[in-house]
Amino acid sequence: MIENQAITDIPGIEVGHAQDEEALTGCTVILCRQGAVAGVDQRGGAPGTRETDLLNPINLVEKVHAILLAGGSAFGLDAATGVMRYLEEQKIGFKAGPARVPIVPAAILFDLDLGRADRRPDADMGYMAAKSARTGPVAEGNVGAGTGASVGKIFGHAGAMKSGLGTASLEIGGGIRVGALVAVNAFGDVVDPQTGQVVAGARPAKLGPVRLGGAGQFAGTLQVMRTLTGRAVLGLAARSNTVIGVVATNARFDKAQITKVAQMAQDGLARTVRPSHTMLDGDTLFALSAGQKKADVSLVGAFAAEVLSQAILRAVNTARPAGGLPSASA
Repeated sequence: MIENQAITDIPGIEVGHAQDEEALTGCTVILCRQGAVAGVDQRGGAPGTRETDLLNPINLVEKVHAILLAGGSAFGLDAATGVMRYLEEQKIGFKAGPARVPIVPAAILFDLDLGRADRRPDADMGYMAAKSARTGPVAEGNVGAGTGASVGKIFGHAGAMKSGLGTASLEIGGGIRVGALVAVNAFGDVVDPQTGQVVAGARPAKLGPVRLGGAGQFAGTLQVMRTLTGRAVLGLAARSNTVIGVVATNARFDKAQITKVAQMAQDGLARTVRPSHTMLDGDTLFALSAGQKKADVSLVGAFAAEVLSQAILRAVNTARPAGGLPSASA
C-alpha cells in the first residue's frame, strides 16, 4: 500500500533535508543504508555532478549508499563530504581493504542568484541532512535542494517564478512500487501534461511579483524563443538552471537495467518541463533499485516517467513565494 505518496514508499529509502532559509539554499539526501543498485542519465548541457562515472554498468561498484541533491552550484558538491562522514560513522560503505568507503553520487543546481551567493551547502549541511533522514512523509516545496529553486528564466531572475522540491509514488501492480523525488530549477516552464497548461513559468516583465491566475499571464518560453528577443536574452539564464532528481523502485535490476529506468524517467521531465535538456540546463536523474521484486524493466521505466512528472508538478505546486518571486500557490 502507498502510504506517504513519496519516494519513501520504497522500502529502505530514507530522505533528509537541511537548508539555510536566509541564504535560500539547501541540500537533500536520499539514503539507502543497505545499499541500492544505481544508474544515472544526464541530458542537460550544463551539469554539475560527482561520482557519476562509477555508475556506468562497465565499472566495478554496484551499489550506492546515498544520493545527494544540493543547491550552491559547484560549491554545493562539498555537502557530499558530510554525507560520507555520517555514513562512515554508521559503518556503512563499500568494503575497500582496511576501510569502508560510502558511495555518494551527487548532483547540484544553481541557486546563487536567489538569497545569498556567499553561503552554500557545505559538509556540515550535508551531515545534518543525512542525520535527519527518515522513512515516512517527506517535506516538499521550499526545503532541501528546492529551497532556492526557480523556473521560467528566459527573462532572467525578474521574470521567473519560485519552484521547489517534490516527491510522488505509484504502485503499478504485483507489489511493484516506483517513487520519485526532484528539485526543479528549470530554464523552461512547468506544464501540466494532462491539460497542456503552464503551471509555473516565465512571466512578462510588466507583471512583477503578483499572484498569477491564468495561462495568459505566462509569457510562454517556447513562444518567446521564436522571437529575436528570445534568442537575445538566452545568455541571461546561462548555467543557472537544472532539474535534478532520483527515481527508485523495489524491483530487482542490475546496473544496466536501472540505468535504462533512469533514461526512460527523463521522458517524464520532457513531458512536464518545456523546453527541457537545453544547453542552459544540467538535467540529471539517478535511479535506484532497492528491492528484490521481479519486474520488467520497460514497465518500471514507463511508470518512472509518470511518477517523475507527478513529482515535478508537486515541486511547483507546493513551493512558497521567496526571494521576491511568486509561486503557483500564492
